[in-house]
Amino acid sequence: MGGPAMASQKFAQWQQKILLGASLKVVAPTGQYDPTKLINWGANRWGFKPELGYSQRWGHWLVDGYMGVWFYTTNPEFFSRNAFFPGTRAQSQNPVGSFEGHLSYSVKPRLWFSLVGNYWFGGTTSLNGVQNPLTVQRNSRIGATASIPISKHQSLTVSYADGACIRYGGNYQKISVGLAVFLARGRNNRD
Repeated sequence: MGGPAMASQKFAQWQQKILLGASLKVVAPTGQYDPTKLINWGANRWGFKPELGYSQRWGHWLVDGYMGVWFYTTNPEFFSRNAFFPGTRAQSQNPVGSFEGHLSYSVKPRLWFSLVGNYWFGGTTSLNGVQNPLTVQRNSRIGATASIPISKHQSLTVSYADGACIRYGGNYQKISVGLAVFLARGRNNRD
């Protein structure tokens, strides 16, 4: 809502105000799965994530945020029928909530700076209905990105991210560098 479809000429003149959006991500239980192994490529369960997004511009400033929740089905054969456990076991996971926000400042086309933060929580797992409180997640990351034009059709993007609060999982730092290439369109409709 707030970002209608339009021709490229009209889009070049469009000024963003408030945008609202919604999405649904679905992850099917694909990939190799062997219930006798503890670690697998596949998860043997479905995942669903409804998400809402908000974005608003004030001059050179842009604020956007997202909130969503991951829901998972039960894996009916988690680490089952092996030397350690001859029967079958079911593993389930509580929903995982997530928030993410960005604050960006656009100096001019292709020259902008951004701060980002996120937080996700929940996800306690259960084995045959018995919850493991040590698996609850409460994690957060912060970061910054800069996009710097290096020619008329290229920009260099540099970003950094670090763990702000890590309760479960890996704590790592990430630095990335990318090159964006913008292709020019011709003046006629055939290009």
